[in-house]
Amino acid sequence: MNAASLSLNSLSLQPPRSSLSTTTTTLQPTKNNSLKPIIVTGNPPTYVSAPGRRIVAVGDLHGDIDKARSAFELAGVLSSDGQDLWTGEETVLVQLGDILDRGEDEIAILSLLRSLDTQAKAQGGAVFQVNGNHETMNVEGDFRYVDYGAYDECGDFLEYLNDCEHDWEEAFVSWASISKSWKKDRKMSQSQWGPWNLVKRQKGVIARSVLFRPGGPLASELSRHPVVLKVNDWLFCHGGLLPHHAAYGIERLNDEVSTWMRGLSESDDDQQLPFIATRGYDSVVWNRLYSQDLGELEDYEIDQIQSILEETLHAVGAKGMVVGHTPQITGVNCEYNCSIWRIDVGMSSGVLNSRPEVLEIIDNKVRVMKTRCESRSELKVAEYT
Repeated sequence: MNAASLSLNSLSLQPPRSSLSTTTTTLQPTKNNSLKPIIVTGNPPTYVSAPGRRIVAVGDLHGDIDKARSAFELAGVLSSDGQDLWTGEETVLVQLGDILDRGEDEIAILSLLRSLDTQAKAQGGAVFQVNGNHETMNVEGDFRYVDYGAYDECGDFLEYLNDCEHDWEEAFVSWASISKSWKKDRKMSQSQWGPWNLVKRQKGVIARSVLFRPGGPLASELSRHPVVLKVNDWLFCHGGLLPHHAAYGIERLNDEVSTWMRGLSESDDDQQLPFIATRGYDSVVWNRLYSQDLGELEDYEIDQIQSILEETLHAVGAKGMVVGHTPQITGVNCEYNCSIWRIDVGMSSGVLNSRPEVLEIIDNKVRVMKTRCESRSELKVAEYT
């Protein structure tokens, strides 16, 4: 890796991005003329109207691209032939954040999701991501949970970006397909040049700082995504939305986080960080109120939480909320009259290494899709009227 690859001048290589003013995008179906178009409001997306679409939601991935691909295949949106082709037609895929940390293929997963989004839109579908606490932590420069291999991936990717003559779209979208060969070459090199590994690791730390600092290329890529997303009657966020978040305004929350990630805040003071969304136990990305084990709560606490959840859903006009963030040992589940769905199953090898599970929403029916004994099974769990 040459010195130019790690220069702070690389920070100017931001992904193309339009203004943060409210925008509306219409995605027309290409095959099924009976379906109405998908209408996306907000930049980053905040409200999505997707009439008649199948919605699938996938929880935390934490740098495990093999489990990510397995989850997407289980959801019926990714080909199983290794070509990374979108097979979901008009399906809407929502990924609930925490792609970063605890695994070594983070950028490859981000790249794969971008590629799938492009393919999905061509077929009348769409792919959305919401940022989680590990995305915001990395933009803050908090690298406590970064896997050693992820530092190496950052170094490799920045070198590949340089090889692509800093063509961001070419480098980023193609990384998922070629990252495996880069990793293989790197591991062979590490076994042969052990004494130099520390130097390469230091370069990886610098590369990560260049890529993820506010205004950096990957921070700007993350800025394309919201922390709260409403698709039809369903609310998607990483930790959980509370009444004061709804009162503050979810589009405002998304805009402020996006502005910060792009390095466009008016000052570098901590006050410029979008605290209500990204900091504190009750922020949107850190909140665990709805993910607690009800067996450990008193009846009055359960009643209080249900009241808070109902107030939040009423404020944003949603019938249910889907969250990640807190691994569910028993798998995807719902509580509070199935008004909250907890879908983080800790599938990453860096967390629980559990089997992938996917939440599917079609019209008023919700089901959990699981893999059992190498075969796909579906468990219908709730129906809404």
